[in-house]
Amino acid sequence: MRTLVRWDPFAEFAGVSRAFDRTFWSGPNGNTRRFDLTPAIDLSETDGEIVVKASLPGVKAEDVEISVNDGILTVKGEKKSEDEAEGQNYYRREIRFGSFSRSLPLPSRVNHEQADAEFNDGVLTITLPKAEELRPKQIKVRSGAQPNGAGDKTGEPAAASN
Repeated sequence: MRTLVRWDPFAEFAGVSRAFDRTFWSGPNGNTRRFDLTPAIDLSETDGEIVVKASLPGVKAEDVEISVNDGILTVKGEKKSEDEAEGQNYYRREIRFGSFSRSLPLPSRVNHEQADAEFNDGVLTITLPKAEELRPKQIKVRSGAQPNGAGDKTGEPAAASN
């Protein structure tokens, strides 16, 4: 009995892609280098605000720029290289330095003029208050009683007393 196998014309390219990656993106021990400095981001929402947390280890607060434009939050920055000591020979160098940028759409409109950003222990926390028209509003519920609040069981309005 023979087994039929579906032919995939692109299967041969997978091997070429792996060879390319090994040639240009791996170190001397075959470890893949990561040049990506894109920060990991958490985005959450409450009734009144949107909170964004970005992991930026080794980045200084003064090297970070935050902007909001047309509902897109952009976090840009640079992780600067440490000064190398004279005569220092590296056996392995995996810590990356350079510029990064991350943009993400916000789930609702915000009041960016009242935004707040705090940088603590390598974590950037951005708090963006929601636009006033998007915040939940309380609506008072009236009872089904007569508008003047008086009435009897027959549905007739109560007589006015003088």
